[in-house]
Amino acid sequence: MHNLRWIDLLVIALYMGVVAWIGWRCSRKQTSTENYFVAKRSVPHWAMAFSFFATLISSITFVAYPGSSYAGSWNELVPGFMVIGVLLLVGFVVVPFYRHVVGMSAYEYFGRRFGYGARAYSALGFSIGHFSKMGFVVYLLSLTINSMTGWNLIAVIAVAGCITIVYTLLGGLEAVVWTEVLQGIIMWVGIFLCLGYLLFLMPGGPGAAFHLAAENHKFSLGSWDFDLSKKTVWVMLLYGFFWNFQKYTGDQTIVQRYLMARSDKDALKGVAAGALMCLPVWALFMLIGTLVWCYYQLSGEALPSFVNGPDKVFPHFLITKIPVGFAGLFMAALFAAGMSSLASDLNCLSAVGVEDYYRKLRPQATDRDQLVVGKWIVAVCGVATIAIAIIIALAGDRALSLYFRISSILTGGIAGLFILAFLSRRANKGGIWTGIIACLVFTGWATFTNGKEQLFDLGDYNFPLPGIMIGVIGQVIVVVVGYFASFLFLPPEPAMRELTLWGWLDKRKKQRTEQVDGSAAWDHTS
Repeated sequence: MHNLRWIDLLVIALYMGVVAWIGWRCSRKQTSTENYFVAKRSVPHWAMAFSFFATLISSITFVAYPGSSYAGSWNELVPGFMVIGVLLLVGFVVVPFYRHVVGMSAYEYFGRRFGYGARAYSALGFSIGHFSKMGFVVYLLSLTINSMTGWNLIAVIAVAGCITIVYTLLGGLEAVVWTEVLQGIIMWVGIFLCLGYLLFLMPGGPGAAFHLAAENHKFSLGSWDFDLSKKTVWVMLLYGFFWNFQKYTGDQTIVQRYLMARSDKDALKGVAAGALMCLPVWALFMLIGTLVWCYYQLSGEALPSFVNGPDKVFPHFLITKIPVGFAGLFMAALFAAGMSSLASDLNCLSAVGVEDYYRKLRPQATDRDQLVVGKWIVAVCGVATIAIAIIIALAGDRALSLYFRISSILTGGIAGLFILAFLSRRANKGGIWTGIIACLVFTGWATFTNGKEQLFDLGDYNFPLPGIMIGVIGQVIVVVVGYFASFLFLPPEPAMRELTLWGWLDKRKKQRTEQVDGSAAWDHTS
């Protein structure tokens, strides 16, 4: 495999060529910020669904999920189940609400509700959080490709990063969406081919593998004990709820997809279909990891010494077992996962930079000026992402561990901020800033005193729960502290009610009444 066969090379080259062609085709339409950031609000729901799916599935998914199920059970799949609960809870209200309240940035809503400071904070939290993962996504993608082919790691980082920058910069969100349709299809094909070949290759057949996995509790979702000190099912469900809730209410990559649909109905259909595609893919990756474990157990084949971690086993299996043509297709799927996630983040960071910061600094700037700045942001952030990936490759991923910890602190509380803004008529600027500060203090203490690589050891005063509970508790702190602290400040203006759920429901009820009255009047005159 280190001398990749020409058929595999052809598959990868064909994928790269089509992606570049889509970017070039879409470039001629990028004449305004509305085109560049929301694709002129004209994307059909089925394309939006694939875009949504490809955005959420990254190269991390391709490695981490099989590695997790290989090493243990399906416990890491549990948070994904909450995507259905969150969709049922917020989908029919939040999706149309955002489409009628904001222009191009999710954080415009927080600004209208609590002032520009809340808008700038939430936009900064999103930007730091996504920027912290982009370099790691590119690095992990390139590392897996390097292990399969022997290609130079830095060269793979540079090529994958540069091609993504070019088509994102030239084609805007429209290019991102249509490449994600292609990338989503490739990912599905790659997953099914890999899974099918793994079952075909299994010693004793699929039945032997499933029997062995069941005997060893490999399909277990974890303990159902209500113990917050361990990664029980309840802890993972709590984490999954708040993670998904923050995604659907305060993440620009998701909200931007609400805005690009042709109608409210199309937006809801696209979001639902895209989210429901993710859950089976996560489960299939878990199944792949479990079946790889079964294969090595049933075959008795020993793993070489350099495969020294569960995340390395699935790539090693691909290197040594997958036949000609399949390897190129799977690597194209891996490229698709990493590049789709990176392209989406680059366009969203550009939208946030222009809408939430540049317009504030230069209110007199023309739409053309904003478009030029948006493209510069894509280029600069893309180059910085490549640089971060190279730094990780040269210095190891621990080189950025401090940055990841700091970013996890600064990105906390956005879901709680939305809950206060949307559900509380009493929440106000002073209250939410009190809640945010309390969340930052708690998250800083918990992050730096938690885990095996804690920066400060305070003994009995270390954060005692699993790290995934930090975000959960942080969101609750924002809501509770922010709500009660709001009573210490003047209540918001009555007009702010229109920006809450209650005001939105009143508005929709009034619209429906007017439609019924109008229809009745029409029938009467007819």
